[in-house]
Amino acid sequence: MSPESPESTESTESTVIVIAKEPVPGRVKTRLTPPYTPAEAAALAEAALGDTLHAVLEMPARRRVLALDGRAGPWLPPGIEVVPQGGGGLDERLAAAFAGCQGPTLLIGMDTPQVTPALLAPVLGRDGWRDCGAWFGPATDGGFWALGLAEPDPELLRGVPMSTPTTGAAQRRRLDDAGLRVRELPVLRDVDTADDAEWVAALAPGSRFARTLAGLSRAAAR
Repeated sequence: MSPESPESTESTESTVIVIAKEPVPGRVKTRLTPPYTPAEAAALAEAALGDTLHAVLEMPARRRVLALDGRAGPWLPPGIEVVPQGGGGLDERLAAAFAGCQGPTLLIGMDTPQVTPALLAPVLGRDGWRDCGAWFGPATDGGFWALGLAEPDPELLRGVPMSTPTTGAAQRRRLDDAGLRVRELPVLRDVDTADDAEWVAALAPGSRFARTLAGLSRAAAR
């Protein structure tokens, strides 16, 4: 087997989870309105989710899972297993997503359409979990966009305050307090506001998200 062979550099033992809401107007990306209408914000959310799911399909994994709040639609590509999100707050829903998995598990959100297989290759590569208990991807808003656990323990998430400027620090402290060896992924910017949308689209100009945003901008200019 040559060193360049995919089998020698990639692992297929991991599960990759995307946690997301069904892109329904008025339920997703509400901080984009204004300047966008609820329907336009939902279109951007659908594009971001599509980019994320298609990137996951290209990643080496044993399972590719969408933990979905809502119902799947035509935006769902084949090859993705859909499971319902649990109830409760976001910490409980994240915990439930991990509880349904065995072995190394990486969870990402739907708010970073700039995610690529190459960005997550350090986690999903052959040595991604060697001497590593967790992977952590901080976000610029103080949250986190990725969390990987070698052993998916839901208690590592329950009770962590979510959607605050200190959520990422609190989650990282929970991992450290558990005695886990944590490796970090790059800091990414979530799409929450119109400024975020423009910034992320410029970073990933060939994405569904960027094309959708460009179409909305052209429509607004007419």
